Amino acid sequence: MIKKILIANRGEIAARVIRSCKQLGIRSIAVFSEADQKSPYVEMADEAFLIGPPRVNESYLNMDKIITIAKEAGADAIHPGYGFLSENPAFAKSCEEAGILFIGPRSDAMIKMGSKIEARKTMKTAGVPIVPGNEAAIATAEEAVRVAHEIGYPIMLKASAGGGGIGMQVVHSDDELIKAFASNQKRAETFFGDGSMFLEKKVENARHIEIQILADHHGNVVHLFDRECSIQRRNQKVIEEAPSPFISQATREAMGEAAVTAAKALAYTNAGTIEFLVDNQQHFYFLEMNTRIQVEHPITEEITGVDIVAEQIHIANGNKLSYSQDDLRIDGHAIEARIYAENPETFFPSPGHITVFDMPTGSFVRNDTSVRQDMDITPYYDPMISKLIVKGRTREEAITRMRQALSTFRVEGIQTNIPMLEKVVEHEAFQAGDTTTSFVEQYYLPLIKSKK
Repeated sequence: MIKKILIANRGEIAARVIRSCKQLGIRSIAVFSEADQKSPYVEMADEAFLIGPPRVNESYLNMDKIITIAKEAGADAIHPGYGFLSENPAFAKSCEEAGILFIGPRSDAMIKMGSKIEARKTMKTAGVPIVPGNEAAIATAEEAVRVAHEIGYPIMLKASAGGGGIGMQVVHSDDELIKAFASNQKRAETFFGDGSMFLEKKVENARHIEIQILADHHGNVVHLFDRECSIQRRNQKVIEEAPSPFISQATREAMGEAAVTAAKALAYTNAGTIEFLVDNQQHFYFLEMNTRIQVEHPITEEITGVDIVAEQIHIANGNKLSYSQDDLRIDGHAIEARIYAENPETFFPSPGHITVFDMPTGSFVRNDTSVRQDMDITPYYDPMISKLIVKGRTREEAITRMRQALSTFRVEGIQTNIPMLEKVVEHEAFQAGDTTTSFVEQYYLPLIKSKK
């Protein structure tokens, strides 16, 4: 039985896990870098340990140090959150070898899904639709051009081990592909230690829709419906909503069934997300599987009433899911806006000292953050500083509430993307549910250019 959990992460996700630990009567252990000593999540935890200097390879990616602290502090389990070590099979295996429960899937499932090339092969074998593309790593730009001619432009150049938009680029011609190949391969090698590249056909006017799944160790798998994650900048999500305003009930059910099939094909356990691209005819194609909790999990919690972090802990404890698919229902509509410390026009990070941090409140508002006034935002980590979540009985009500909440969210001392988020949710295309992955390029960036 888990009695103490070390959270191998920082910021709002560390605070989020600590909240569920408190509700379950489980003691929490935080780790922090020198840059995060004054972060609120450190105070929230029952115990906290300095992990190292600010740079991630000396702190939040230091597997040996994290496991050493976990053992010395008597942790039964480690929750990795998202990012950092959350999808690192070597870390999961090290936890297993140290006799510490890893709150996530087994390392072999991570390995299969950690490589996008292997993930495509696994899903194809399981009968899950995949985007047309190649099935092996591409070593050179010349080989990439040959494969691109077989697939047909436009295509997506992708890093097999990539994530967060790193190593990914849309290309429309041989010249573009040749220029993009070497730089993206180098970035992939730098960030992931793996420069393997592959190509996929670009699905035009696509929507990025994902299915949240939960799977226990007794063969039970359920999905918690869908999330629409198409509003992105630099291939990173900025606004998500649940359920999707685009897909029909029949498509929703088919995607849910496909996600469950995918999880069962892997003998997957714990929380995971199957991401799909959906075209304008509602044909859907497997994109990737995230073998961890997602940044946008709160909107699923809001429409289902399921505490996903608590479920992760229950599953790690060996418990069966306490409900079946037929017990789950969609209640209302939820929207999440990611608040980034960045220039709202260039999307460049904006570190600095926060002089005012005043979040919106209300019965329909949820703020997930580990930031407060008079705190420094450093350049060492992802610039997301908060998540604003609202719920309404309908999508229209949720949009109205999001507009209201954003208008009262005050951050001073640094720049944020709040002005961008306001323009997006106010736009008639967003309000009509026209939320493809090209939304920012099609609607928001022209607004910025017209101001200059």
